[in-house]
Amino acid sequence: MFVLDRNGQPLQPTSPAYARKLLRSGRAVVHRHTPFVIRLRDRAAADSDIEGVQVGIDPGSKHTGLTVFTDRGGSRTGLYALQVNHRGEQIRDRLTSRAASRRGRRSRNLRYRASRFNNRTKPQGWLAPSLRHRVNTTMSWVARLTRWAPVVAVHVERVSFDTHALSAGRPLHGVEYQQGTLAGYEVREYLLAEWGRACAYCGATGVPLNLDHIHPRSRGGSDRISNLCVACIACNQAKNATSIEEFLADRPKVLARVLTRSKTPLRDAAAVNATRWALWRALSATGLPVATASGGRTKWNRSRTGAPKSHTLDALHVGELETVIAWPPVVLVVTATGRGTYARTTPDRYGFPRLVRPRTKLHHGFQTGDLVRATVPAGKKAGVHLGRVLVRSSGSFDITTRHGRITGINHRHVRHLQRADGYGYTTQKEADRHDRPIRARPGLDRPPAPDSSPA
Repeated sequence: MFVLDRNGQPLQPTSPAYARKLLRSGRAVVHRHTPFVIRLRDRAAADSDIEGVQVGIDPGSKHTGLTVFTDRGGSRTGLYALQVNHRGEQIRDRLTSRAASRRGRRSRNLRYRASRFNNRTKPQGWLAPSLRHRVNTTMSWVARLTRWAPVVAVHVERVSFDTHALSAGRPLHGVEYQQGTLAGYEVREYLLAEWGRACAYCGATGVPLNLDHIHPRSRGGSDRISNLCVACIACNQAKNATSIEEFLADRPKVLARVLTRSKTPLRDAAAVNATRWALWRALSATGLPVATASGGRTKWNRSRTGAPKSHTLDALHVGELETVIAWPPVVLVVTATGRGTYARTTPDRYGFPRLVRPRTKLHHGFQTGDLVRATVPAGKKAGVHLGRVLVRSSGSFDITTRHGRITGINHRHVRHLQRADGYGYTTQKEADRHDRPIRARPGLDRPPAPDSSPA
């Protein structure tokens, strides 16, 4: 649990049991409901021994994992984990719809309105709004964690694959590039992502995949990344030293697809990592020490500690570490929902006005999306209901709980727990070492054999 001193300054996080003890004794009050933060009444930061915590970030397209942990000599202990679900796809779809509507209005042949175009140039470092949303959302939660915990360093994946380790003909420095399995992990992680974790020849998924030379080395093929793909064991053994043209002679479409895809340059990986670089620059601007690592290093760390695959556990394993002692058993899932809409008129599916919303969003002190507790003393809806509120000017509210929607609750029975902040909150159980890997195929987290790469 996050702890603040009497002046609102962050202290070292504590356990839930000790937080309950502080609340029962009256030494602390609830500062925030979700994530749960308490504030001490009788202690200042200057009187406390603060060790400091670190934050690991695993940025992704749809989900970003963040983990707060302590690091003692390379041994990490996870204290708090949360997964941020982005809404970049919704933003992209709505911007596409808006662009289509504007294009139709501007190009329509109307006598009272001429077509107009304004090709504006974009500034350097510009990101599409759907991509910028991912960076801004992650930075928002890093700023929140910094307010609630004494963050002293940040670890982030800056690239999915270390293209320096993938490039040919360039000297590599450092023990991690000269020996061990880490260098192989960079190549395997890139190829698994490039080929969609499926066999390049038959499309099989959910099976162990080997690295295969498209043009066999015995026939002059090289070890360059453009000559490598992933293949299931059956296809790898059947192809053996046969040329790709002979092996796929009866499947010309597959042959053309494999040859075309193998020539994809590494700049595609740089495009995928555009938001990661923007996030790294934003984190560096905060003044906190920022350590970077690659996705291949993270996967290698997980294989050594035996941790399953998840966004939050990836965040815990970012960068250099010796071992992971423990991680939080529960993950807070944060979903970006937005703060409503500016449009007052709600249309139907044909575009005609269906209803007009009021100008004010606040009714009887509540706003749609607030986290509330309703204590109904009598009637069919008697009891305590906890959830998100939907307000009406009449004072008859609806509350959406995890069991369903409760309608027609008078605003006098409703009390605030937390104001709407544009996010929805749920929890989920984190996997442990005895669970099956999350969204992983068999063999994903086992250390690889010298000549194979489990997918």
